[in-house]
Amino acid sequence: MAIVRGWCPDAWRPMMAGDGLLLRVKPPLGRLARDQLISLAALARTHGNGQIDLTRRANLQLRGLDERSWPRLRDHLINLRLVDADAEAETARNLMIAPGWRAGDDSDRLGRALLARSHEWPRLPAKVGVIIDAGPAPMLHGEPGDFRIERGMGGRLILRADGRHAGMPLTRDREIDALLALAHWFVESGGSAAGRMARHAVPLPAWAVGTVMPTAPSPAPMPGRWAGGLACAVAFGRITATALERLGDQPGWTALRLTPWRMILVEGDVEGILPPGLSCDPTDPLRHVDACPGCPECPQASVETRMLACRLAPHVAGRLHVSGCTKGCAGIAPADVLLTGHDGRYTLSFPTTDAAAPARTALSIADILAHFGAH
Repeated sequence: MAIVRGWCPDAWRPMMAGDGLLLRVKPPLGRLARDQLISLAALARTHGNGQIDLTRRANLQLRGLDERSWPRLRDHLINLRLVDADAEAETARNLMIAPGWRAGDDSDRLGRALLARSHEWPRLPAKVGVIIDAGPAPMLHGEPGDFRIERGMGGRLILRADGRHAGMPLTRDREIDALLALAHWFVESGGSAAGRMARHAVPLPAWAVGTVMPTAPSPAPMPGRWAGGLACAVAFGRITATALERLGDQPGWTALRLTPWRMILVEGDVEGILPPGLSCDPTDPLRHVDACPGCPECPQASVETRMLACRLAPHVAGRLHVSGCTKGCAGIAPADVLLTGHDGRYTLSFPTTDAAAPARTALSIADILAHFGAH
């Protein structure tokens, strides 16, 4: 049976996985300066197994830690200004900012203002998050967030609670006041019992009821050039510390931004060949494949996932999702072809392309490769 966790690991409270403890790093504004990245990569290799994941919340997870190593790693990350020295403040810092922000724009201004007032946050459920998406058009419209500041129709910023189609207009320099007030209302009205804003059935307070719709969203960047530099896809959202160190050795760039799309945005120009695991090719078939770490890294998975996904990717039309268990937690979009692990074997189904087609169960890897002609 799949186990659903009720909390998210962070640098003060790591979580056990099949390959050891994993620890989440939430860089302020989703950005790591070059020296921070190089240091973080070295720490991931020294204190863990050198495997680093990009999460759906635009964070990083360092893997393969043990009970002796993670406190030292945490202290190093505090010194790098990547982790808050206060455990409660770090837990509360669940902010995702549109990765295309520019210095001094509304997203940058509001993100910094919110981080400066992190001590004013109420105690929220661990999975509750904030999105600041205040560019000309929202970039994070498809990403989950309980409280959102985004651009509304007509150009004004709005505050929108998850589950509501419209938001309330905001007054400049009072945006964070309104956001904090809505977060406190959520707790005071019993929202913690519901766990998430979208599940909280209590009507919003009158002052927070809005009628302004968000403006039309902008698409996520594609691998290749973006306005600030180079957008690089990261296969399965997993990269090694060695690859990051090689990236760090290349001249021409200054910082790296994280995204929720298994992609990093490099500020400046990368001169030379990209390290393994990074791609600027928008036609790479792995861009349309989701696969969790699988067995043995995840204790809930009963099957291998990513090597199989790599072999199948060129042979599958549409989006492929390979999941080690029934949770399906790696999926970032509806799958046309779904492989799910059950007791060491795979179930093959077609949830979007042919939902009426019967699933094939108890398949081996050889069965699956033969089905898709991927010998």
